[in-house]
Amino acid sequence: MMNSLETIKWLVQDQVVHFVHLSEQRIESEQDKIFRYAQEQQLESIPRHLTSVHVIDCIGNNEPINNTALAEKMKLSKAGITKISAKLLEEGYIHRRQLNDNKKEVYFSLAEKGRRVFELHQQLHKLEEERFMQLLEPFKEAELHVILRFLQSVSSHWANKEQE
Repeated sequence: MMNSLETIKWLVQDQVVHFVHLSEQRIESEQDKIFRYAQEQQLESIPRHLTSVHVIDCIGNNEPINNTALAEKMKLSKAGITKISAKLLEEGYIHRRQLNDNKKEVYFSLAEKGRRVFELHQQLHKLEEERFMQLLEPFKEAELHVILRFLQSVSSHWANKEQE
């Protein structure tokens, strides 16, 4: 028979698995929402992956920005950012240029097509942030610290698993 600590650990594990499933569904739903909204706004195209939309958002908030800073802000690998930015460049969402004082370093900024995606994402993101803050409202500060520590631990665990 399991003690209460073991029971709680299994319940947490079960909720994490459930959370992952819901996250996958939510990502699909958010992508659908972005695509529908983009059509309403008469945007001719939008990146297929949500991470690409978030890279456009990060560039829009920090332009001009280099690969290293983009990777740090997005909490992604430099190789991952290189791959995503190459695709965004090829599809005309971003520009790539060198600043005059440094010929080696490449900086990204938004093309007009990327600017429209950035503005669309800003509108939708603001609504989502407001909803999420309402979700956190009933929790006390100490509880939020525990939640944060747990989520940081899960993120770190999954990031390490990805490297194996």
